[in-house]
Amino acid sequence: MQLIRTAADLAALPRGDRRVVVMTMGALHEGHLALIRRAKDLGDQVVVTIFVNPLQFDEAADYERYPRTLDADLALLEPLGVDAVFAPSDDEMYPHGEPVVTVSAGVIGRVLEGAARPGHFDGVLTVVAKLLHLTAPDVAVFGAKDAQQVIAVKALVRDLNFPVEIATAATVRDDDGLARSSRNVFLSPDERSRALALSRALASADHAARSGASLAATLRAGRDVLDAHDGIDLDYFAALNPADASEANDDYRGEVVLAVAARVGETRLIDNVTTRIGEPGAEGDQR
Repeated sequence: MQLIRTAADLAALPRGDRRVVVMTMGALHEGHLALIRRAKDLGDQVVVTIFVNPLQFDEAADYERYPRTLDADLALLEPLGVDAVFAPSDDEMYPHGEPVVTVSAGVIGRVLEGAARPGHFDGVLTVVAKLLHLTAPDVAVFGAKDAQQVIAVKALVRDLNFPVEIATAATVRDDDGLARSSRNVFLSPDERSRALALSRALASADHAARSGASLAATLRAGRDVLDAHDGIDLDYFAALNPADASEANDDYRGEVVLAVAARVGETRLIDNVTTRIGEPGAEGDQR
């Protein structure tokens, strides 16, 4: 496994027949490792990027406290057969400081997660565009837990004609249902227990949808769970159209992403499930 620090060295990396990239900000956990295993199934050369991207943080303090654990990350990646890790510095990625030209997420960046974190998806898509250019993969793998991000990245690739396939991997959860996240390390034991309300709310809403409930009743089933728990500072519990991340209206039918975001203590968490509205007995996709 090669550790690559510069764009020049990355450009010199010999290509496999089918290169797959997994983009991360480090502090790797089982969710990331599942992405890498998925990548191994999709190609013969896997490149993992590790870069804490300052453009996607709306709070400087959040950026500064984001865990940086490169040595531990490399130790996790080595046994998985990763071919190369690209871990550039801020100066390598943004040699002239904050870029003058950036990518706009458009309407996707102004709703739900985008509304809660202004500029977040512009920052995400800017670094994704740079990393796609630098790594030149045939396939890029993203986690389904960041549902709105996946929608935005697919739109980027579609609308700007990037020659890459976007694949997803299902959310990895602990045995109690909590979605794996690098931010979970900030939760105290009591906060972690309270955070389980997010996945339970999604499970309740998913069950309602599969039982034939309307969209309004589906959302109510999830919100009832959240309302019954103290210590959950809810940002949103909403239904997204998977095509463009717009909020689904009351008469929506078909596949929908149920998404939740909330603060537990000082830690902001997100989670989602994909299910179907208006089709009793349909199987939901617990992500």
